[in-house]
Amino acid sequence: MPPSNISYTPPRMEGAMDEDDFERRVARVRRFNRFYTERIRVLDESFLGSPYNLTQARVLYELASRGRTTATEIAKELELDKGYLSRMLAGMRRKGLVSRGVSRMDGRQNMLWLTKKGWAAFEDLDARSRADIGAMLGTMDAKDQRRVVKDMAEVERLLGAKRKGEDGVAVRPHLPGDLGWIVSRHGALYWEEQRWDVRFEALVARVVADFADAQDAAHERCWVAELGGERVGSVMITRAEDDGAAKLRLLLVEPRARGRGIGRRLLEEALGFARAAGYERVTLWTISRLGPAQRLYERAGFRKVHEEPLEAFGHRHTSETWDREL
Repeated sequence: MPPSNISYTPPRMEGAMDEDDFERRVARVRRFNRFYTERIRVLDESFLGSPYNLTQARVLYELASRGRTTATEIAKELELDKGYLSRMLAGMRRKGLVSRGVSRMDGRQNMLWLTKKGWAAFEDLDARSRADIGAMLGTMDAKDQRRVVKDMAEVERLLGAKRKGEDGVAVRPHLPGDLGWIVSRHGALYWEEQRWDVRFEALVARVVADFADAQDAAHERCWVAELGGERVGSVMITRAEDDGAAKLRLLLVEPRARGRGIGRRLLEEALGFARAAGYERVTLWTISRLGPAQRLYERAGFRKVHEEPLEAFGHRHTSETWDREL
């Protein structure tokens, strides 16, 4: 036995040490949860001083992001009890925030969408959230801001991949700064891979500017794909000249992210939105030499309906129009 004046800790089995370490990690995560929920005021009765609680704010966000959707899709995305969500949506309809109607594509299905008042409520919440997060980040210098954002993206990637069985890929609605990235990456990638000159980048810039200036959020949307928190892809749905048709535009996947099904996921997101928004078909314009993209379109149900010679971006091409019925 050791002398009584010397502290002594009996040796532990390796498994016990691992168990203790795990419990400490659990405690540390719980501590962070308490800190962050207090920091963003999750437990407040109203979200950011608005008339809505956090769950109602999330439902408004889902409706704004999806255009037209179903209660089932919202319940699945937010992991909400369907009965609880149904009561909440009924209250939001009584307040004039949400409308409900029969799907144009399937008469057995009820669709939900934001009213004009609902869009105003969402935009107010969105502005409050941006200001609140901006104020939080504003207490740090740019280096620390980048570190926090990078670490958050890594936490989201790790926990999200384990929870959803995903591979770190996320598809989200566009945010400020994304549209400039879309123009830049289209210009750079199409120069590197196709030698299309700056006139193509100018075309993309005009498409993006028109979208930003006059977006009809109920019928037009832009998405960005992320891999490990970094932007790696984009796609856009806008109105076509034909009221019953939508245009699929600016589908892009970065070379380092290809082969992961990101293009397919962007297409699925865009087509699902177009269907929910009430479009009858989706049309797109492309160039014959872009074989991988054309194969992706074909697998998604698009069919070529027109082609003609075209001289643009410093080359001679065959211009193609593809359509897909919804």
